[in-house]
Amino acid sequence: MQAHLVQYDIAWEDPDANFAKVADLLDRAPVERGDLVLLPEMFDTGFSFNVKRTNDVSGRTLGFMLELADDLGVVVQGGRTVAPCHQCAGRNIMSVVAPGERVLAEYAKIHPFQREAERFESGRSVEVFAWEAAGLSVCPAICYDLRFPELFRIGLQKGAQAYTVGACWPAVRIHHWRALLIARAIENQAYAFGVNRVGKDPMASYSGGTIAVGPRGEVLGELGDVEGVLSVPASRDEVEAWRSAFFAWKDARLLPSSNAPA
Repeated sequence: MQAHLVQYDIAWEDPDANFAKVADLLDRAPVERGDLVLLPEMFDTGFSFNVKRTNDVSGRTLGFMLELADDLGVVVQGGRTVAPCHQCAGRNIMSVVAPGERVLAEYAKIHPFQREAERFESGRSVEVFAWEAAGLSVCPAICYDLRFPELFRIGLQKGAQAYTVGACWPAVRIHHWRALLIARAIENQAYAFGVNRVGKDPMASYSGGTIAVGPRGEVLGELGDVEGVLSVPASRDEVEAWRSAFFAWKDARLLPSSNAPA
């Protein structure tokens, strides 16, 4: 099985343009049934605080993801904005869907970034979903979450063997992005897949750097600052072999219920 990380210049507050771009990029990628497709944070609109415009309460973006999952026979993870009403605080979420119109997970960003916290509610729970074809348990996260290792350790305690981080991570701090993703993989002995965007919007400039890291901390592949799809293999066997050979994951002491699963 492979994970496909889709990096592109997100059109500002224009879902139709972004749906078309995602479909076009995936049409040129080596996608097979059972694979995992990863899209950036707020992949449909860009990192906008304009909840009145970006709110997917109608389910239009979710519907695109479900259709994509059915058409390709894959699991799809992508970020969107939802709010109960246009005047309410929104939630920055990662939705994960599978063929058959199944919603596997809805993770709300636990750590909104500074000004973001004025418009978006913080999530309250770490989620894990099953990538069944690869036999992997996966923990989704969003952008700024990457700076908080306790989220990833809790994911490990819930059985995570891979982490999928969707982001709009600005170019000015891109070296942090790469270093932190490698660290999250090493300390949890798990895959870390980080998908970022490129281009500019009214908020910031973005230089991509989408990257896939293996459970031993090895870089499996990465993109520069151009649009494209990073496709890398993933296997439960790789995680289990490394955790069995070097079981640092067992020795955590400071978090409650620190004995993580194999």
